[in-house]
Order: sequence, then structure tokens, then C-alpha cells
Amino acid sequence: MNCPICKRPVKKSDEDFPFCSDRCRTIDLGNWASERYVISEPADPRDLFLAEDDEAS
Repeated sequence: MNCPICKRPVKKSDEDFPFCSDRCRTIDLGNWASERYVISEPADPRDLFLAEDDEAS
């Protein structure tokens, strides 16, 4: 997997996963705070139940 900010390789066992560093984690938080990221449509609560059912299978 690659860091979503700088695209460096990241292992699931890394401390800052899914980021490669605290710096990239902070940049991502800033992107959310400045509303650079948006959720394209409202979440449907029924989807959550469907996902839980799939995980239980």
C-alpha cells in the first residue's frame, strides 16, 4: 500500500499506517479541516448493516 499523501510505500505494521509519517497524517487532517475532502453523498445507514452482515459471513 502507498501513503495517500506522498505515495511512499507503507506496511500495515508501520506505526503511522496508512500514512508513512506523522507529517503526512497531519497534512491529511489539515485537508479535512479545510474541507478539501468532501463526502459525495450522504451515507445510507442500511449500507452499514449490509457491510456488517458481509463481515459476519
